[in-house]
Amino acid sequence: MVVKEARSANVNQWGIAPHVLELKSSVIRDILKISSQPDVISFAGGLPAAELFPQEDMKWALKEVLDKYGPAVMQYSLSRGIPPLCELLAERATKEGSPTTVENIQVTSGSQQGLELVARVFITPGDYILTELPTYVGAVQAFDYYQTKYATVEMDSEGMIIDQVKEKLDKYKPKFIYTIASFHNPTGITMSTERRHQLIELAASRNVPIIDDNPYGAVRFSGEALPSLKSIGGDQVITLQTFSKILAPGLRIAWMNGPAEIMDRFEKVKQCTDLHTNTLCQYLIYEYVAAGKLEPHIEEIKKDYLTKRNVMVKTLRETFPEGITWTEPDGGLFLWVELPKHISARELLPEAVKRKVAYVYGEPFYPNGGGENCMRLNFSNATLEGIVEGIGRLAELLKENM
Repeated sequence: MVVKEARSANVNQWGIAPHVLELKSSVIRDILKISSQPDVISFAGGLPAAELFPQEDMKWALKEVLDKYGPAVMQYSLSRGIPPLCELLAERATKEGSPTTVENIQVTSGSQQGLELVARVFITPGDYILTELPTYVGAVQAFDYYQTKYATVEMDSEGMIIDQVKEKLDKYKPKFIYTIASFHNPTGITMSTERRHQLIELAASRNVPIIDDNPYGAVRFSGEALPSLKSIGGDQVITLQTFSKILAPGLRIAWMNGPAEIMDRFEKVKQCTDLHTNTLCQYLIYEYVAAGKLEPHIEEIKKDYLTKRNVMVKTLRETFPEGITWTEPDGGLFLWVELPKHISARELLPEAVKRKVAYVYGEPFYPNGGGENCMRLNFSNATLEGIVEGIGRLAELLKENM
C-alpha cells in the first residue's frame, strides 16, 4: 500500500463565523496549562480535592448499576434526564424548601452546559444581562459566544448593591440577572438574606428571571445557613446546581431547576447539542445518592475545606504586606485578594510561576474591564503544606513589588 502525503488546506480562509473567530480561550485553562508542572503550587483552578473523591464507593455503585440495570445504562436515554435521578433531585429540592417536581428538572452535562443553554435560550446579539462585578469567567465565556452586553453591579460584603441593581434594570432592561449568591466565584462573598429578598422583589416587579448559579451552596463549612434564592423566589428563579463540587467534576452531571414551561425550552435546545447527558454517570450518581452516601461525603469535604481555608487565611495574615485585603468565605473554594491599585496581578503572574506558584489574576472576571489589582486563590486543591509554602512565595513577590 502506497501512503500518500496528506493534502494541505488553507484553513484560515474557510468561512468560519466572525463571532467564533473573536472567541478567546479560557484564561483559567491557559494558566492551568502553565501551572500543571508537578512542582508548581497552584491556587489557579477551581478544582475540588481529588484525594477526597469516593473511589471505593464509586466502585460499589458501578457494580450495583451494572448488575441492576444491565445494558440500559449504556443506551440512549431521555434528554431531560433519567427518571429516577430527576425524581431524586426534585425530592431533594423540595426538602430544602423549594417545592419541585420532575417537570422542573433538566439534567445537564455539567453546569457549564446549563449556562450555555441559558445563553442560547435567552440571548440575541446585543442583549444586556445583569451580573455581579466581578463575575464567573466561565459564564462570561458562555455568554460572550452569543454576543451579549453586560450591565454590571458592584458588590459589598452582603453581595450585589441593590440600588445599583434597580438603576441597571431600569436603564438596560436586561434579559436576565445572573448571580452566584452563595460563596460567589471569584470573591467568596455570600449574598445576605435581606439582599436576596430585595433582589427577588426587584426582579419580580419587572418580570426579569434570575439565574442563580449555585455550585457551592452545599459546601458551607462555617456561619449560618441562608435560604436559597430558589426557596425565596420560586418560579422567578432558575437555579443551576452540580455534583462537580460535592462529588466529582469528571462525572459531568449537573441540573437546572426552574418553571416547567422554560424547562421544556431548555430540553429542546439541549437536544440540538448532545441529545442527552451521559446515561451511565446519571445512574451511577443516582445509586450513590439513593444509598445515603452523599451527605456523609459532603461533611467530609466541608471539614477538609474549613481547615484549608483557615490555614490560608492565617498564612495571609502572617505573611502578606500591609495594604492588601482579602475575603474570608464561609464556604466554597475561593477567596479574593485585592492589591494596591498600582500593582497588576497579571503582570506579576509570570514571575510567580517562575517561583513555582500560580493564581488567577482578576481581569477575566470583569467583562467590561477592570480588576487589574485582584487575584483569585483556590484553597481546596492544595495540601496544607502547599498552602503555607505557596502563600509564602506570593508574599515575598508582593513585598518586592509594593
